[in-house]
Amino acid sequence: MGEELGRISAGSPNLRPRLAYRPGEGTTQSLTPAEAGFSIFLKKHFRSEPEASLRNRARRGPRFRPSRLSRGRSPHLLDSGYIIMNDALTSDVIGRRVEVNGEHATVRFFGDVPPVAGFWLGVEWDNPERGKHDGSHEGTVYFKCRHPTGGSFIRPNKVNFGVDFLTALKNRYVLEDGPEEDGKEQIVTIGNRTVQTVGFDSVIKRQSQLNKLEDISLRNCAVNGAGDKGGIATACPHIRKVDLSRNLLSSWDDVIDIADQLKDLEVLNLSENKLEFPSCSTSLIGTFSALKVLVLNRTGITWAEVLRCAPGWPVLEELYLGSNNICISERPVDVLQTVKLLDLSSNQLIDENQLFLIAYLPRLEQLILSNIGISSIHFPDAGIGCKTSLFPSLQYLVVNDNQISQWSFINELDKLQSLDTLSCVRNPLTAGSKDSQTTRQFIIARIGQLKTLDRCQILPEERRGAELDYRKAFGNEWKKAGGHQNPDKNRPNEEFLAAHPRYQFLCQKYGAPEDGELKTQQPFILKNQLLTLKIRYPDQLDQKVLEKQLPDSMTIQKVKGLLSRLLKVPVSQLLLSYESPKMPGREIELENDQQSLQFYSVENGDSLLVRW
Repeated sequence: MGEELGRISAGSPNLRPRLAYRPGEGTTQSLTPAEAGFSIFLKKHFRSEPEASLRNRARRGPRFRPSRLSRGRSPHLLDSGYIIMNDALTSDVIGRRVEVNGEHATVRFFGDVPPVAGFWLGVEWDNPERGKHDGSHEGTVYFKCRHPTGGSFIRPNKVNFGVDFLTALKNRYVLEDGPEEDGKEQIVTIGNRTVQTVGFDSVIKRQSQLNKLEDISLRNCAVNGAGDKGGIATACPHIRKVDLSRNLLSSWDDVIDIADQLKDLEVLNLSENKLEFPSCSTSLIGTFSALKVLVLNRTGITWAEVLRCAPGWPVLEELYLGSNNICISERPVDVLQTVKLLDLSSNQLIDENQLFLIAYLPRLEQLILSNIGISSIHFPDAGIGCKTSLFPSLQYLVVNDNQISQWSFINELDKLQSLDTLSCVRNPLTAGSKDSQTTRQFIIARIGQLKTLDRCQILPEERRGAELDYRKAFGNEWKKAGGHQNPDKNRPNEEFLAAHPRYQFLCQKYGAPEDGELKTQQPFILKNQLLTLKIRYPDQLDQKVLEKQLPDSMTIQKVKGLLSRLLKVPVSQLLLSYESPKMPGREIELENDQQSLQFYSVENGDSLLVRW
């Protein structure tokens, strides 16, 4: 009977095995290697105590010091492990992060708020619309908020202060016991005590499960800190990727306490944790020694704080700093030198002059600048047709959702040495255009090394068509500015060259536009222009060469249909390409049936090559 009362369930949130003490019995079997890994856990949580003491503790529950206003009340432990505190609080709650009915806030005040009796917490909400005031009540200022309606007073027993890392991990990842595992018993020895365990196999299985974890997500699990020192390193030492976004972490020190126990940590997401960062540089050699990806979106970090913490990230490759109201105040020196991707999205205080402060990061390959309000950029060290020394490794640039309305912005991007991928959607320059395909062509023509635009690959045929259309579209303007087919007389003015820096290069590549090509400034609006084309059959020498007039808006699919009726050959067997006298010896495939002859820049006098 006493043996039964002494049992403690292994199914509790702390993974405690059910133990039955047997005083006076001799030695038993030694621990297996799997059980030995749990010996520290057992010694910590199951000390040798008389049975009466164990029974009393079980009746008492956790010990909390009650205040004079809360005697007889205790914190409420939810099934998830979260603790809703009672009034027995001290001033160390100031600055703590809390959750109330799904909304997050920071504690700014603790104490009396007369004339209402009892203790109150003054909180500043992350969502200011959730609050009622600015931290004052009846003329008395108890705390300050950044927003006039960002504050509230709340009773302590309504607030969730969260759980430690390991508790949240077990709540989310530990398997439930099976009925066959729940009743198994084993005999183990701790010190000089003989202990009967019930459910110990289940505990070993659970611990083994945590030990194997490498990629975990504890998003929105109310994690407030590391918990017991060394607990994380013992239970789950192999974790490499951690998502701790939208939790109750209060400071960078909380993060360090967790990361210091995860020596293999490579990816860490801390988004939506309002963190207090150190006010001076700190040396944390080894804490983030393996960290390659760090996400700090909506954490409230400043650029100065980034630079203070950065020495602790010696191998960091990706840094996400979105929505922090960051203002780049100084150039990184001896820090962030390994960063390959930097996300500064939704930081509306950043302008082009601030961007120059990060332009010397030697390995920066990807820069994300969505929704920062930028409208212009100019690289002063590079003239027309030259490359800038800034951003030497930048290959991938995102400038979506900005205020870009001038082609001069696109022209400047051609000065970047390594840029091959651009995303530029939802800007006045692109969103306001009636012909999105023409806008795309002009961007391609203005940035010579671009290989991908708005997530769509630029094929060689598309680049050729874009550059030829661009060359024709601005041919009349080129001639008026002093351009000429004779190279000795070809001297367009500086204003034209500034507006079209690549135009002269395109004239060298494809030849200067002929007068016959320049009947209109915008050739893409000629819906019914007829092209006189020769139709040849390279593999059928006995076939006579034909000459046909076809509208330039005719799709390749319709051209195939016409030829199928003419040659009595199924459309599915026809392969089309064309040659141009301007590019002798080069054959261009017409591979997209939905595109028009104009899309491929087929011109008068060109030859259609038909195979089957």
